[in-house]
Amino acid sequence: MRSSEIEKLDQLEAVLSYSFSDRALLVQAMTHRSWAHEQVSPRQQREARNLHNEALEFLGDSVLGLIVADYLFKAYPGASEGELSRMKHRLVSAPTLAKTSTELGLGEFVRFGHGEEKSGGRRKHALLADVFEAVTGAIFLDGGLEAAAKFVERALGDDLRRADPIAAAAADPKTMLQEKLQATRQPVPQYTVIETLGPPHKRMFHVELKWDGGSTRGEGPTIKAAEAAAARAALQVMESEHSASPSPKGRGS
Repeated sequence: MRSSEIEKLDQLEAVLSYSFSDRALLVQAMTHRSWAHEQVSPRQQREARNLHNEALEFLGDSVLGLIVADYLFKAYPGASEGELSRMKHRLVSAPTLAKTSTELGLGEFVRFGHGEEKSGGRRKHALLADVFEAVTGAIFLDGGLEAAAKFVERALGDDLRRADPIAAAAADPKTMLQEKLQATRQPVPQYTVIETLGPPHKRMFHVELKWDGGSTRGEGPTIKAAEAAAARAALQVMESEHSASPSPKGRGS
């Protein structure tokens, strides 16, 4: 290994605040499939999964989920399963992991193929999230669960500390609506795309939401965003109806 490569690994370990016993794991974690495609033959790729980081990404995804779940379970002993699930979902989501990767500067250390490099691979959120998972998997293999947990809790520190059941519920209106309906034994809400406007590169989706007792509409640049907007509107309708209805005591007085 050239001195420049060793120096770069030294810098990366300083960023991660972790020193590898087996640096080959770190190199693998920072190697994208596109680099392996350009460096070795297809046969070598089939015979050796350690040429790029996809296997470590798979492992790291599970390790990360366990670490975050354990943290939330201990930090919020009174939270319900739904609240814990929503908080975990936000913390291990691609946007959160990509943001963390960007803050750590991991993209600057990844080995990409020429094509991926030219297409801006170092700035792609999905790839940055994958790299964070691969690094987590590599640290787990090298130092065990405790070392991986220290890395994750340090890297996601602010996001972990800001995790909040109420904020997580507000960010996931579809789940909140479904739970609200299930609590009163109502059928699940039905979402229907009723209109799609705009050119292919700038679509705007309109969705209608129906439940037993009402309907709302929402719009957004994706179907998921439009559904969330409709669910948020439905929750507002239900809240207004609840506030307007007299209390049992008021009706009896």
